[in-house]
Amino acid sequence: MRIVILDGHAMNPGDLSWIPLEEFGEVIVHDRTAPEEVVERLEGAEVAITNKVRLDRETLDRLGALQYIGITATGHEIVDRDAAREHGVTVSNVPGYSTPSVAQMTIALLLELTNHIGLHAAACREGAWSRNPDFCFWERPLLELQGKILGLIGYGAIARAVVPIAHALGMHVAATSASRTSGNDGAVRFAQLPVVLRECDVISLHCPLTDETRGLIDSQALGLMKPTALLINTARGALLDENAVAEALRRGRLGGCGVDVLATEPPSPANPLLFAPNCVVSPHVAWATTASRQRLLDCVIDNLRAFLAGTPQNVV
Repeated sequence: MRIVILDGHAMNPGDLSWIPLEEFGEVIVHDRTAPEEVVERLEGAEVAITNKVRLDRETLDRLGALQYIGITATGHEIVDRDAAREHGVTVSNVPGYSTPSVAQMTIALLLELTNHIGLHAAACREGAWSRNPDFCFWERPLLELQGKILGLIGYGAIARAVVPIAHALGMHVAATSASRTSGNDGAVRFAQLPVVLRECDVISLHCPLTDETRGLIDSQALGLMKPTALLINTARGALLDENAVAEALRRGRLGGCGVDVLATEPPSPANPLLFAPNCVVSPHVAWATTASRQRLLDCVIDNLRAFLAGTPQNVV
């Protein structure tokens, strides 16, 4: 069996091992694959492993030997699943592998916005503390989270993992989701979206990107939020109207923003969030802890093993 990994570098830049895949056959690893290289590299392969390399209908029509596609991610929009089914190709993804790491990044972005650790560390390196006449200084006001309300938009596994961390910081938690807008779940209060936007001190996005949620946080939604509110996005970049968020930050209509995702990745150098005041941008790395990537690789291997045993799992 020929197994071709199309873009292995994103998941495994060299600190993990592909060797366990070799029990199933010949393994060919490409760090990156350009669109025009896909068909040539998959010619004769029974198994394709991909993270962001697209496998569309035109491509699948040309890959007669292909039997299985393993996606090294949870999202599966890169594969034309209808075409795959028509060709008898099984497609599996990896759900849930990054939940602890993304929850951790959610809180890390929040703490950066409240404590400005990076800003103050940079100021110290530049000599600001050494030059200061007092024993301490701060560049921006510091915010205590005790007693603040965290609003979760979406209430899947990652949002639920954020809840106990927020409680440990002394925060109250409200949430809204497509399936629940009222009642309580332990110490989490559910409400409709406008109520969560109006009442919460921090808004954190954990919902999927759909036609209904694209641009969810736009000028209208921002107008409902407290001007001191902090906005966190570790879900999908296109949930934000990035121009509207940047404008709200510039006008003092939003207290701060921390994002690990942008609508286009890599972003244009002109992306407005890269230059907006009090906006922290990290390069889509919430999922990328070593532990998370190892869980991802382990599940990719388990998915392939299950497929070859005739009991495919995590099929999308």
